[in-house]
Amino acid sequence: MSRSPHPRSDNPGSDFARLSRKIAGAGLLERRPGYYTVRITAVTGLYATGWAAFVLVGPSWWTLAVAAFMAVLYGQVALVAHDVAHRQVFRRRRASEVSGRIAGACIGMGYGWWQDKHTRHHANPNTEDLDPDIGPDLLVWSQDQARAARGLPRMLGRWQAFLFFPLLTLEGFNLHVASGRAIANRRLKHRALDGSLLFAHCAVYLTALFWVLPPGMAFAFLAVHQCLFGVYLGSVFAPNHKGMPILSADNRPDFLRRQVLTSRNVNGGRFTDFVFGGLNHQIEHHLFPSMPSPNLRKARTIVRWYCRDLGVDYAETGLITSYRLALASLHRAGTPLRKASPGFDVIRGFWRRRRGEAAGHGGLGWSRTRKCLETRLL
Repeated sequence: MSRSPHPRSDNPGSDFARLSRKIAGAGLLERRPGYYTVRITAVTGLYATGWAAFVLVGPSWWTLAVAAFMAVLYGQVALVAHDVAHRQVFRRRRASEVSGRIAGACIGMGYGWWQDKHTRHHANPNTEDLDPDIGPDLLVWSQDQARAARGLPRMLGRWQAFLFFPLLTLEGFNLHVASGRAIANRRLKHRALDGSLLFAHCAVYLTALFWVLPPGMAFAFLAVHQCLFGVYLGSVFAPNHKGMPILSADNRPDFLRRQVLTSRNVNGGRFTDFVFGGLNHQIEHHLFPSMPSPNLRKARTIVRWYCRDLGVDYAETGLITSYRLALASLHRAGTPLRKASPGFDVIRGFWRRRRGEAAGHGGLGWSRTRKCLETRLL
């Protein structure tokens, strides 16, 4: 992950203000009550339909198809909760918090914990020690984190690019666990309420699974549902910032550059907007978090040309390329761990011997195998 210089205008403090006036003048910050009424009604109806289908299908392996459907619906509920938390739907805080907690309870997510974490991310995207989304945890996001890693992150970090998507199958479970752990954080407001809602969701969810299905089938439903939910969420959020420049806390650019230079847009049509909940327009969302998601596509044209006039890099790629860039960044971040791994040297030595044996037989050998793998990533 690179650290690049931040181009500045002669008067950078006014850059965002001028852009904001353009966006407001185009009417793109106005609420979209009709859109959100239709969207929330549709998601609520499909959510209820999914659980009704779960009961009607009953103890049949077709219930795993329902599990996959509900994984997508959980993701859509999470995206609605995201818009609500940013006050894209309601102007008033209380209405946003009430509806956000209802949405969070429907998927087993602690609303207060997530909002606190997400707010800190928006204030300091891709900023070391300030953005919780790039804090060292199971994965390492920079080579400095890799050098300091111990235990499981050190072991996984060597090949984390290859493990990234398989690990996303655990993200749904991690969402529930992190929400539960946050209950002990006295700094969070309404943690008792969030804890009660989380407990109620888990109790109702598990009771329904083991009441309707036999144990083996219930565990299978649980695995398919939660694993696909995690993959969906991770696939939506991964392209947005991974592989973009990492900033240091003591050398941050102004607001506009901080948001634009650390974000990446994903090209696509209306279906991409639906799948990503508008977050494929990540640059515009970070600049104007309260902008209703259906307006982000229109704002994109204005922001893109404005950034070009300022000489600020504006990153946008296709979906597959965005994943490739994110994985390549993870691969580079883990480089110090691979170099320090004795096992890596053993494997390399093995392939060197095989290369010598297969030289006359068209064998790939270590060098060509490594180049083949790294070409796919880099």
